[in-house]
Amino acid sequence: MKRYIIALMLTILFGTAAKAQLPKVNLKSMNGKEVRTDTINNQGKPIIISFFATWCKPCNRELKAINEVYEDWVEETGVKLIAVSIDEAQNVNKVKPLVDSNGWPYEVLLDPNRDFSRALGIQTIPFTLIVDGNGNIAYKHNGYTDGAETELIEKVREMVK
Repeated sequence: MKRYIIALMLTILFGTAAKAQLPKVNLKSMNGKEVRTDTINNQGKPIIISFFATWCKPCNRELKAINEVYEDWVEETGVKLIAVSIDEAQNVNKVKPLVDSNGWPYEVLLDPNRDFSRALGIQTIPFTLIVDGNGNIAYKHNGYTDGAETELIEKVREMVK
């Protein structure tokens, strides 16, 4: 009986705790449009935010792997992926050619001063977040190994059930 009560209390405590929201940072898209990160949304559907850099091989492998199945993911779940480049200002000009050469359909934002990634406490890349349909950070993952995108879509599927 004690275990049941403790489990119930923990469920209530953690189930009702406020979830982390995206911090308010101003970034720019590749075409120069300003985007405030705390207003990013996907009409109530999940958003994957992937932090990458042009020089980061695991980041690029992850984004390429997702690109192979992204159309199916969007069709199935409505998920949207936003790729956030942390390339420094002198290397920002390398982002668009990388995105174009890979045919990535993602919205790409530039974080050259790492304001957004720092506000989220991100130390290393690749780093991936899933934001639920209410704007809460629901999942975080650091690093990439081949096949990790399968876990990512499973998390998204759980959110849209």
